[in-house]
Amino acid sequence: MLLETARLRLRHFRSEDTAAFAAYRSNPAVARYQGWTAPVSPESAAALVREFAGGDPGQPGWFQYAVELRTDGCLVGDLGVNLHENGMQAELGFTLASERQGRGYATEAVREVLRDLFERRGLHRLSAECDARNLDSARLLERVGFQQEGRRPANTWIKGEWTDDLLFGLLAERWRQLATPARPVRPLG
Repeated sequence: MLLETARLRLRHFRSEDTAAFAAYRSNPAVARYQGWTAPVSPESAAALVREFAGGDPGQPGWFQYAVELRTDGCLVGDLGVNLHENGMQAELGFTLASERQGRGYATEAVREVLRDLFERRGLHRLSAECDARNLDSARLLERVGFQQEGRRPANTWIKGEWTDDLLFGLLAERWRQLATPARPVRPLG
């Protein structure tokens, strides 16, 4: 176990995750704004799960968390962190099974990873980007504290079309401000 929330466990991938991983990543609605094309073959899913299982969250490069429900151990998605060589900044990405969306799982998982990266590991900055049409992802990033820093028009050629990218950033200082509850103002006298 790497991280845990009230409803979720964020852990290393295991071989038994392959079927669930292939299922949600094969959903065209889930793959729409992502870098892969649905469907994901069982062989490709197995290779990715093996690769993810060997990752180290403390080393530079991408580490993919398996996101499972605590109640039944069901894999509901994955969350990636690309740690920069300097160890002080990282990029974030996430994928959630379509039937599990709209329940706050992605927000809960992202917040826990942010807490770990900023509060335990001491990172300075996190970034994320998404297709400008992916309003759900953009709203999630803003909900957890990211600020939109830019838009790159027609920047990415993917699935036969040019797409705009939205760029987001979150500094440790802003995270601390958001995580610290405001003190009530007491009247004088």
